[in-house]
Amino acid sequence: MIIWITGASSGLGRELARQYAQQGHQVCASARSIAALNSLLESCRDTQGKIHVFALDVTDTARVSACFKRICSTVGMPDLCVLNAGTHIPNSAQRFDLAVFRHLMEINYMGVVNCLQAIVPVFIQSGQGDIAVVSSVAGYRGLPNASAYGASKAALINLCESLQPELAAAGVRLRLINPGFIRTPLTDQNKFPMPFLMAVEKAAARLIKGLDGRRFEITFPRRFTWLVKILSVLPYAVYLRLTSRLLKHD
Repeated sequence: MIIWITGASSGLGRELARQYAQQGHQVCASARSIAALNSLLESCRDTQGKIHVFALDVTDTARVSACFKRICSTVGMPDLCVLNAGTHIPNSAQRFDLAVFRHLMEINYMGVVNCLQAIVPVFIQSGQGDIAVVSSVAGYRGLPNASAYGASKAALINLCESLQPELAAAGVRLRLINPGFIRTPLTDQNKFPMPFLMAVEKAAARLIKGLDGRRFEITFPRRFTWLVKILSVLPYAVYLRLTSRLLKHD
């Protein structure tokens, strides 16, 4: 199987690429840092599969299109595309900054849209292909200090819900990935308790298992994500009272 993974230089994307390569697949790993990609390549020298690296900034529409075409021409059309590139910057109302909102939306949301622009027409024409979009449980409902990040992830959830029926009718499978807290260089910067924090190796294994199944939404760790789902249906009077308590721990 040929798999394209964006945001593969660190965290979940890197571990996912490593585990898929160990299983014998052809993995096309892309990220902005060529040094990090080369490090991934070196760490997978002895795996059954093969890592192919492609330097890429997902915010550059033209380069995303060129990268996908290069993958198709040099490795082959991917069977699965995991759109994982993303980042997080905490932001508060007291330090409201338009640049943070624009930056996170460009990477987290438009980065995925740019990839879909390249992938979807090709997959629809062939009548097959799998696409997995990595969002977050932070997109279920608003949380203090995460208005920019949460909004970008909520946009991805809405996008996938909208596209899934249309793509399914064309023979293309779209999946939505909503993880909870995973131990990565990004979450290591958090200064608050992270319930049910999951090791990245276990998270990648769960994701691979989920993609082998048929569910539209894949979430992990299951206990935490289902708790967040329950919270997301609470009436505002209750929900906002609960989230306001989080400010006391800042």
